[in-house]
Amino acid sequence: MAPVSLIVIGAGQRGAGYARWARRHPDRASVVAVAEPSPVRRARLAAEHDIPTGNMAAGWRELAGRGRLADAVLICMQDRMHAEPAEAFAALGYHILLEKPMAPDEAGCRRIVAAVEKAGVILAVAHVLRYTPYTRAVKEIVVSGQLGDIMSVQHLEPVGFWHQAHSYVRGNWRRSDLATSMLMAKSCHDLDWLQYILGRAPLRVSSFGSLTHFTAANRPPGAADRCVACPVEASCLYSAPRYYGDLLDRGVRGWPLSVVIDDFSAEALNEALRTGPYGRCVYACDNDAVDHQVVALEFPGTTTATFTMTAFTRGGHRRTQMFGTRAELTGDGQTIRVYDFLAGTERLITPAAAGAMNAAEGHGGGDAGLMDAFTAAVATGNRELISSGPRESLASHLAVFAAERARLNGTVETL
Repeated sequence: MAPVSLIVIGAGQRGAGYARWARRHPDRASVVAVAEPSPVRRARLAAEHDIPTGNMAAGWRELAGRGRLADAVLICMQDRMHAEPAEAFAALGYHILLEKPMAPDEAGCRRIVAAVEKAGVILAVAHVLRYTPYTRAVKEIVVSGQLGDIMSVQHLEPVGFWHQAHSYVRGNWRRSDLATSMLMAKSCHDLDWLQYILGRAPLRVSSFGSLTHFTAANRPPGAADRCVACPVEASCLYSAPRYYGDLLDRGVRGWPLSVVIDDFSAEALNEALRTGPYGRCVYACDNDAVDHQVVALEFPGTTTATFTMTAFTRGGHRRTQMFGTRAELTGDGQTIRVYDFLAGTERLITPAAAGAMNAAEGHGGGDAGLMDAFTAAVATGNRELISSGPRESLASHLAVFAAERARLNGTVETL
């Protein structure tokens, strides 16, 4: 198979990360053009992939205006910017890898589905949890029938106190009007994962949660608006100079530090924390993202599930318990234990190690798995290689929208 040619729309953390997979697999894919408003990030990605100046643009419309330059496009812009470029590139015949969420509202999601189905192009939504070795192992166990009929599931997303502060208090996903809800921004992966593992979409959902801790009411006495000038910074859990400074000292050059600075120097970091969003007191930001939330779901067959998202953890892998009529499964994102009721024995399954469950390390192999599946699907025309296609992804997005309506309105929502 000839390598699949790609253009990248958005050279931030996600776009650059997927592009690096192509650089590591030149026999599978190559990046031939980039659109990115930041001159630094645009030039960096172009240099990494030997992209000529003529194939560099500040905005996606410029590349779209040139017709079809490649086989596929990676759309990795901010959450509210997906629908229009997806429609435009689909109409041009590009196959599309679309960063999640598809769109921040149901109308936008349906527009994207309609566009790709009309054009007949492949769409893969970046539900990367579907593509990890760990998920494949859990899915195989469920499909095999070892657990019997699954009666209930408990699933936890331990966001991490530092990750919440970085992305959802100070960062790009701190406000629903700028991005989307916390449940969609962080945990659409999880509701999608439950749907994928169980093999069916939920029927009814309810949800509870709120922004409780990261508010002005919890601001320490005497705290300043910025960490660099704060008299209580040394004793604060959320000290930006301590957290980001430690990353810089340890030689970290990727996420999350690369979101804060492009020039990895102490001077650049000090300036960013003095003037930019990541140096703000977490109790004096303009955030509205919830810091804890629970979702209850009912699936066909009366299977029930609960999902918990909380900021107040050390972080790490998701954790899951599945309760079947024949066996119980316990997973921690790295290992899986299955206790057989009849035999009275426990079996340990250890899928191939694939890195930590964060953006810096490729989401436990999910980023690589997604790119492998997407490029193979484009090269062969085999859409079955994509498990996160338009209809599957629309279904899980609708569950997220319904859960957020339930949280806001105090209702039980039927899908």
